[in-house]
Amino acid sequence: MQKDNYKKHSNFSKKPKSEFNEKVLELRRVTRVVAGGKRFRFRATLILGDGKGKIGIGVAKGLDVQSSIGKARVAARKEMTVIRIKDGRTIPHEVEAKYSAARVLIKPAREGHGLKAGGAVRFILNLAGIKDASAKILGRTSNKLTNAMAAIEALKQLK
Repeated sequence: MQKDNYKKHSNFSKKPKSEFNEKVLELRRVTRVVAGGKRFRFRATLILGDGKGKIGIGVAKGLDVQSSIGKARVAARKEMTVIRIKDGRTIPHEVEAKYSAARVLIKPAREGHGLKAGGAVRFILNLAGIKDASAKILGRTSNKLTNAMAAIEALKQLK
């Protein structure tokens, strides 16, 4: 009798479902050289978005993959940005932004056009809840983090 009651009321294995969707953009093993050799850590870049205009990027390091992803999730929650989405599908006007060596151009599209974007910009737009837009990475860098940050900067310019 008591075992059944314990099972019925225990929620140890169930975590509360987060309102945000997440995507691990990049996972790198980074090295620090010390006197005894090399020390390895992991750097995680994570994008967090609710699909309704809230988006954030978090970057964090940890001794193992799970701890770095957890720290990046916390960092992304702190760096949340709210953007305006026109009619719940696209952006109101064309925007272009530069972050470090990355340049990104994002254009609105008519309904049903879909998301035409590549690389990190696609993940940013998708998690932000933008369903119809065209985007182009204009910079020469292939760095996912700077391309994602340029996309965030472009979305911050929306009026």
